[in-house]
Amino acid sequence: MLLELDKVRLPRGSAVVLDDVSLRIAPGRATFVLGPNGSGKSTLLLGALGLLPTRVGRVTRAPELQGAARLGFVPQRVTLDDSLPTTVGEFVGLGLAGLRVDRHERGRRIEQAIETVGLGGHRQRSFWAHSEGERQRLLLARALARRPLLLCMDEPTASLDPAASHEFWLLVDRLRREHDLTLCCATHDLLAARWVATDVALCVPATRPGAAGRVLTGTLQEARTWPETDAVFGPTAALLRGDRPPGASPR
Repeated sequence: MLLELDKVRLPRGSAVVLDDVSLRIAPGRATFVLGPNGSGKSTLLLGALGLLPTRVGRVTRAPELQGAARLGFVPQRVTLDDSLPTTVGEFVGLGLAGLRVDRHERGRRIEQAIETVGLGGHRQRSFWAHSEGERQRLLLARALARRPLLLCMDEPTASLDPAASHEFWLLVDRLRREHDLTLCCATHDLLAARWVATDVALCVPATRPGAAGRVLTGTLQEARTWPETDAVFGPTAALLRGDRPPGASPR
């Protein structure tokens, strides 16, 4: 395993969001953390990355992931100050922060990462001159510059329109297959999960106030059959299975 959570309790502030969480992420797999807004998807992702304290249980990383040098992270959106002039190369180079990389290797990694996301030749252009979808691909490039063994993404297409979102997920799926990337992605996009995921961690909200939610884990095929999938997503759970939603007009 690259990463394993064993009966972990995950708080946000004084509240316990998720409890008794066990999750295993194996090399080459694409684990999608699914659930409605507020169900604890981001909490689970941050806990797995060691960015949130765990009160109970254990988080274990493979030796290759110690120190975070081989971890990549793609957030929901860019948080850089848009009043700061920034080239694409400078932005992607931020992904190498904390790594001991010489100047030649740094330049090579930046160039390759930009090329990988389909924006080759844009290194000297302004980051802010790019569309929202292109900026999100550059966030991906920033993470890829670290040559990650594990790439984590937190709602990476939340701010994109359907066409840009579709393009982004096609790119991620291709990169995973071509580079044998391991993915852990928090999202509520069931279509993306159907296209890309091999495994699912479903965040099931608590049924009573003050209680903690729980997490079901299994393969994508298993998740399609869980009663909890229908309970959490309602008719839209059909998107995960590839069914036509109940009530849809016949073609």
